[in-house]
Amino acid sequence: MSELINKVKELFDKEAIDLFIGYEEGSRRPRPFFAKNATDATKLVFDDRCQGNLAVYLTRKDLVRGKRVGISASYYALKSISQLFNENQLNKDLLTIIGIGSDGNLSVFEGQEQIKAYLKETPPPAKPEDDELVSKINAMSPAERWEFWTDELSKCFKCYACRAACPMCYCTKCIVEVNRPQWIQPWASTLGNMEWQINRVMHMAGRCSDCGSCGTACPLGIPIHLLTHKMKESVLANFGGDDERGNVLSTFKPEDQESFIL
Repeated sequence: MSELINKVKELFDKEAIDLFIGYEEGSRRPRPFFAKNATDATKLVFDDRCQGNLAVYLTRKDLVRGKRVGISASYYALKSISQLFNENQLNKDLLTIIGIGSDGNLSVFEGQEQIKAYLKETPPPAKPEDDELVSKINAMSPAERWEFWTDELSKCFKCYACRAACPMCYCTKCIVEVNRPQWIQPWASTLGNMEWQINRVMHMAGRCSDCGSCGTACPLGIPIHLLTHKMKESVLANFGGDDERGNVLSTFKPEDQESFIL
């Protein structure tokens, strides 16, 4: 951690940043921390317990507007940052990105191209528990899968923690807040919960970094991150992983397959 602390101190001393987004020790586990000076930087930590995707704070205008911001970015945060660049949500001149690998080594990224090169060469962190559950769900019949998700989503009480934890949920007005017309039922019900999650997952198509923060944030432990994970698999299988071609729900090409049309 001393390398990270020293680097952030240096950035503050050189007046290269006004704010650094990282982690500090919490009462039970590391929590997001916003360092505003070199003294604050001494509280920074980063290890395997730091699971959240800090890129979620980069689009919070009340926090970062007009500021030169530094951020400690894990593998999945780097994926989200790259996508946010694709969607013109970040100003590279106001952002200093410090990537932290699984070995603890630091890398300072000058821009999106360096991030892309790093992600291309670096395998994603292993998720054995998720892989096991995905295999279990894949082995289910359609009826069993429907029963599984009906049971899981019936628990949801629409706290929207999943939305708050996602770096790609930066819309100024979410569909669940629109009531003219009322697209999504505001109360918790199994059907309404399914409608909400279907809308959320479709909104993530081709954009999700697969970080799993939405599932981690769920207070009831509903594995909703596996919905976006499966959507990501479908997008890769049908459209490939080249983000230069645009998002799957906002890009049309005459040569796109239409096999889904009956």
